[in-house]
Amino acid sequence: MRRRCFMKSLAAAQAAGLVHVPLVLPWEAIAQPRGGMAPPGPFKPSEEANHPIGAGQGIYPGRVVWVRDANATSWDGVTGHWWDDAHTNQKVVHGMTSRLLQNLTGRKNEKQAWDALFRSFNNNHKLASSGYRPGERIAIKINCNQDRSAEWGTLGPSPGGAPSAAARGGGPPREALNGLPSPHAVVALVTELIEMAGVRGADIMIYDVTGIRNVGQPILTRIRANSNPEFQAVKFLVGADYNLGGRMSPTPDMANPIRFSKGELPIGYLPRQVTEAKYMINMALLRPHGMAGVTLTAKNHFGSVHFPNDGGWSPRVLHGSVMRTQPMGSYNTLVDLIGHRHLGGKTMLYILDGLYTAEHNEGSVFKWASFDDHWAASMLMSQDPVAIDSVALDMLSSEPRATQVRGNADNYLHEAAQAAKPPSGTVYSPDSRGTLASLGVHEHWNNASARKYSRNLGRKEGIELVAGV
Repeated sequence: MRRRCFMKSLAAAQAAGLVHVPLVLPWEAIAQPRGGMAPPGPFKPSEEANHPIGAGQGIYPGRVVWVRDANATSWDGVTGHWWDDAHTNQKVVHGMTSRLLQNLTGRKNEKQAWDALFRSFNNNHKLASSGYRPGERIAIKINCNQDRSAEWGTLGPSPGGAPSAAARGGGPPREALNGLPSPHAVVALVTELIEMAGVRGADIMIYDVTGIRNVGQPILTRIRANSNPEFQAVKFLVGADYNLGGRMSPTPDMANPIRFSKGELPIGYLPRQVTEAKYMINMALLRPHGMAGVTLTAKNHFGSVHFPNDGGWSPRVLHGSVMRTQPMGSYNTLVDLIGHRHLGGKTMLYILDGLYTAEHNEGSVFKWASFDDHWAASMLMSQDPVAIDSVALDMLSSEPRATQVRGNADNYLHEAAQAAKPPSGTVYSPDSRGTLASLGVHEHWNNASARKYSRNLGRKEGIELVAGV
């Protein structure tokens, strides 16, 4: 039975009094400890500070740039919504994005920065040493895990017709589930691509294809509000439940499988609209996670996968392979995702949106004690997927209110940094290119005050954090 039909049948049965069990959807239970067990303890690094492993990636290997500007975020926590224009300063977010690009590439302006990023990607892939060319498509993966209704942030029924937890009186109000991408951050990125990088709007696609997810109106309408025809041509690819209002549905590309390196996992597939793109930008959220400890750029690709006989456009079959309760040195499916040639293999830029950070994947946005009780108001960029997630983990694990950063949240970073010879002994080979090499560099900073990584300390290996705080 298709998910939509099942949900309608279950809701009807409840309404008729035929079933009396509470309707707890799988995605609502992710943040809860499994089996009634106590959650694992707070995250603690398994290795010493400034002890890098893996090989740095990028124009400046291992460089991660971080900009924080409190002027970007002004929501009082009560009036309206955090994503309203009155509470996020678009001009400031544009300025943050510009600084990030220039600091990442060492260039003097945004046009030079984008050209450097495209050329770096093409040189690394042994392609012609060139920048972007019209007709070369760019897929932007955003994390819409909490965008599960036709109206962004509303209560409403789920796509299949079943009432939400809040509507049933059995969960937090939908208004509290605020772990959404910032529309202003997405608009800033699209504006940069069109106006500074010279990318055609028709070559840009924003997506998250899990069946219960949408790319909501605050993103789509802000992009469409620009009268420049290039902004009207930007494409949106979403789960099949929401293919309306100018959005497309994914088609699985059966010719490009993901063969997960743990034998019992089924073969997965990606949208053809993604495999046909030349470049990818991974725009994830800076956020803890109740199951994996953190959800950053690697786990963002849980919204990219299709399993024909195991849930369709859903990552549920992969959940057991990312648990924060797994011991260090365990296989982690995130390594296969970021190592696949059509995901991490075609990613030219990694971004973390931390303007308004949620407490976990099902939680409310929160102010950081680390930042004098203010919103995180942060964005990060890198060309190195392991380095940017490592920095984000250090930030989150140092924040007292990010209480779900627990267990072995860095297991996947150790596996990815040493993908050629990982601690688990896994042979990571998700596609036809053979065993993966190191996917990036991992280490932990010296402390939460100085925030120094090995390259900041004058060493030739490790992470370099360029912070504009």
